[in-house]
Amino acid sequence: MGPIRGYKKRRKTDKRTEENASASASGSAEKERSVDWWDEFSKSINGLQSPSKSLDRFEQVFRITRKTFNYICSLVKEDMTAKSRDFTFLNGKVLSLHDQVAVALRRLSSGDSLVTVADSFGLNHSTVSQVTWRFVEALEEKGLQHLKWPSTESEMTQIKSKFEKIQGLPNCCGVVETTHIMMLLSSSDPLSNVWLDHEKNHSMVLHAVVDPEMRFLDIVAGWPGKMQDSTVFQSSNFHKLCERGERLNGKKLELSEGSEIREYIIGDAGFPLLPYLIVPYKAKELSEAEAEFNKRHSATQMVANRALARLKEMWRIIHGVMWRPDKHRLPRIILVCCLLHNIIIDLEDEAQSDIPLSDKHDPDYQQQICESVDVKGVYLRDKLSSYLSGKLP
Repeated sequence: MGPIRGYKKRRKTDKRTEENASASASGSAEKERSVDWWDEFSKSINGLQSPSKSLDRFEQVFRITRKTFNYICSLVKEDMTAKSRDFTFLNGKVLSLHDQVAVALRRLSSGDSLVTVADSFGLNHSTVSQVTWRFVEALEEKGLQHLKWPSTESEMTQIKSKFEKIQGLPNCCGVVETTHIMMLLSSSDPLSNVWLDHEKNHSMVLHAVVDPEMRFLDIVAGWPGKMQDSTVFQSSNFHKLCERGERLNGKKLELSEGSEIREYIIGDAGFPLLPYLIVPYKAKELSEAEAEFNKRHSATQMVANRALARLKEMWRIIHGVMWRPDKHRLPRIILVCCLLHNIIIDLEDEAQSDIPLSDKHDPDYQQQICESVDVKGVYLRDKLSSYLSGKLP
């Protein structure tokens, strides 16, 4: 499968999702009370204890609450139980739906090898691989409602309001950022050089637009890491929709009498300055207003940096260096990790408070610089700078 392009996300859980989560949680809870799924399953787990004393053992192993786990089970149940083949533990016991989801989540969240996960759960490593892939296929089919661009004016208004509360940027709709998923490829792979990036690592790019609560609103996954951030953005469906006036073309905001600004997103210096994408000033000597703008811009940009850092920290299969991944399947794994990231936010998972918040998602990569400038982008940035410094009439 080629690059995952243009998947989008709405910013908050709709009523039906909340009802499904509640129904799933209560229904699964009743089932688990009768069969003691977790009590039985946890007895077979080896070496998965955590030093954290603030969480119960389930949350130590999976770093999500039972409510979130049950909701995820409800999403994938139909697809994962529709397959005729049964998977079994080494002792011959058939894996239930909960068992399969637990194995898949552990594989995605730990980043451990197939053999390590298999040994922990008493499984064959090929079973871990097949169960995880069945889960990926099911969630990318049933979970896309958790990754969509806002579809109503009220949803977008809330996003703008929350962004403005961060550092005062008015009418801002998102932050764009790119990160690298590093890979260890075989030296015999004839296409390995295609994936060799500017830091001499083999990597795949994840490009994302993020809302103020660190949700992914739109992602692109699958391009080689050697591609510039600006090139990935300009190849994206998001860029094409903006160019056609089908996105970031909502209600304008009046800053002062006779002065208004359109909707826009912000990005770092690696992106082009466009009428709807605002990057920081790059001159060596900045005016007071320009320096103040860059300060506010950088603080707001941190939202995307933290989202990508949290994604990699939580779903460690895409953290560090992946050993010889299937480059056709990897974009779909990345997408599912993004869906899980959003589901956790949508369900307000309390277990996440135990995970430290960082903004270092690509610590070994230098800042890219893009010199592409659109005059309309210059005009919008200067207007924002003047407004933020109190100099706009």
